[in-house]
Amino acid sequence: MVSFDPETLLGEATLTDRDHDTMSVEAPFTGGEFATLPLGDERDVAHAFERAREAQPEWEARDPDERAEMLLEYHDLLFEHSEPLLDLVVEESGKARRHGFEELIDTAMASRHYAHRTESYLADESRKSPMPGLVDVEVNYRAKGVVGVISPWNYPLTLAVSDAVAALLAGNAVVLKPAEQTAYTALAAVALLREAGVPEDVMQVVPGTGPDVGEPLVEESDYLCFTGSSKTGSLVAAKAGEQLIDCSLELGGKNPAVVMPDADIDAAVNGLVRGAFTNAGQLCIAIERLYVHESVREEFTRKFVAATEALDIRASDDWNVEMGSLLSQAQLEKVSSHVEDARDAGATVLTGGETLPDVGPYAYAPTVLTDVSGEADLARQETFGPVVSIYGFEDTDAVIERANDSTYGLNASVWTADTERGRDIARRIDCGTANVNEAYAPSFIAHDAPMGGMKDSGVGRRHGKEGFYRFTEPQTLATQERGEIDSPPGVPYKWYAAGMKRIFTLLRDVPGFR
Repeated sequence: MVSFDPETLLGEATLTDRDHDTMSVEAPFTGGEFATLPLGDERDVAHAFERAREAQPEWEARDPDERAEMLLEYHDLLFEHSEPLLDLVVEESGKARRHGFEELIDTAMASRHYAHRTESYLADESRKSPMPGLVDVEVNYRAKGVVGVISPWNYPLTLAVSDAVAALLAGNAVVLKPAEQTAYTALAAVALLREAGVPEDVMQVVPGTGPDVGEPLVEESDYLCFTGSSKTGSLVAAKAGEQLIDCSLELGGKNPAVVMPDADIDAAVNGLVRGAFTNAGQLCIAIERLYVHESVREEFTRKFVAATEALDIRASDDWNVEMGSLLSQAQLEKVSSHVEDARDAGATVLTGGETLPDVGPYAYAPTVLTDVSGEADLARQETFGPVVSIYGFEDTDAVIERANDSTYGLNASVWTADTERGRDIARRIDCGTANVNEAYAPSFIAHDAPMGGMKDSGVGRRHGKEGFYRFTEPQTLATQERGEIDSPPGVPYKWYAAGMKRIFTLLRDVPGFR
C-alpha cells in the first residue's frame, strides 16, 4: 500500500548512496517548511539512465496489452487514493482542492485514453505500394528509448506523469525531473505507477535543480518533454538540438478571450472567472486578456467584477474553496510587479491589486484591470497569476488582429450565441487550442485531440495520436515480393526508362496507383 508520507516517498527517488545537498520545501499556505528535499546532480542522472537503458528493451518487448493493463490499474489507483493524494497536492502547491481534483481527473483520463488505444497505435500499418503486386510496404513503430521529462510546479500531478503515461505505453523508459518545489507530489504519482506494476527502473524520478539535474537529463535523453516558461524552453530546445534529439515544449501563454455582442453574458462571466482564476491564474492556458464588445462591455464588466469579488479564497483544503495561494514569494513579486507597472502607466484596478496576508504569505487577490497601456508588462508578458485585463472592441476583424498581436499562441476563447460564427473566429486566432463558449476546459479534456502552442508557446503536441507517436520512431519496411526494380536482363536501360515513363503516364490517375 502506498504511503504519502514525505519521508517514505523519498524512497521512490533515484539517488545514489551518498550525502546530497538539501532544500526546504515550503507549504504556500503558511510559508513554513513542508519537508526537506535531497537534491540530485549529474551523477544521479547518469545512474538513473543507466538503469533505464538496461530495463527499456524488456519493457518494450512486452505485449502492449500488458502495459495497457498496468495503466488501467493506475487509473483505478488514482481514484482509490484520491483523498490523501489531493491532501498532498494542496499542501505542497497551495492550490484549491477542486483544482487539484482537475489534475487527478486529467491524469486518469490520459491513462485510460492511451491504454485503450496503445495496441492499435502500435500495430503495423500497411501503406500504399508504388508497385502493387510487386512491392509490399508497411510501417512499424518503435520506442525512442529513454524519454526525459522536465515538469513544472503549477500542475505537479498531471504534468509530472501524463506525458510519461504515453511514453511508457509506447515502450519507452522514463526519467522525470519534477520541479523541486512540488517534487513530493510527483513522487506520489510515480509510487502509484509502481503499485500498478510499472517496473521501478522503467519509471524513475531524480529530484533537483535545473542546472544540476535538468541539463544532464537533456544530454542523456533520447527524447525530451519540457513544460515551463518560454524563456527556459528556448534554452532547452537549443540544448536538445545540440544532442540531435527531438523534443516537445509546452510553454507560456497570454491567452485572449473574445466576447461577442450576442453572447450569454452570465455564462461568459462565470466561464471566464474560472478561466482567469483557476489555480490562482497559475495555468499556462488561463485567460489573461478579455476583449468585450462595446455594446455589452459595461454589463459584462460589472458582473465580472462582482463575480470575482464573490470568490471563496482561503488557505484550506475545503472543497468549497474557489481560489488558493500563489506558490512562492518569487511568484507573488512577479504578479505584484505586473499590476504595479500597469497601474503606474495609467491602468485602472477595478478590484484586487493587493496581497491577502490573512489568507497566506503568498496569496494575491484576484485582480481585474482596464485602461492597460499596450506598453505595460501586463499587456505583453505572461503574468501567470490571478490578473486579467478587460479591453473593448467594435470590429471583429480588428479584435482578431489584437488577439493575435502577441508573441504567444497557446489558447483562446470565443463567446457567442452563433457557434458557427464562433468557430470561424476561433480558427483565425493563432493558437494551438481554441474553445467556443468555454475558457479552456473542453480542449483540455479532449484527450483524442492534440494540445500545444504556436509561436513562443511551444513546439509539438501532447494528447491525441500526435501526443503518442512523438514517443516512437516510425520504420518503413518494404519487401520486394517478385521481380526487381531494374531493367530486365538484356534490355537496354534507355528502353527500360522509356517504357517506365509510358507506364507511369498511363497509370497517373488509376486509383490503385495513386
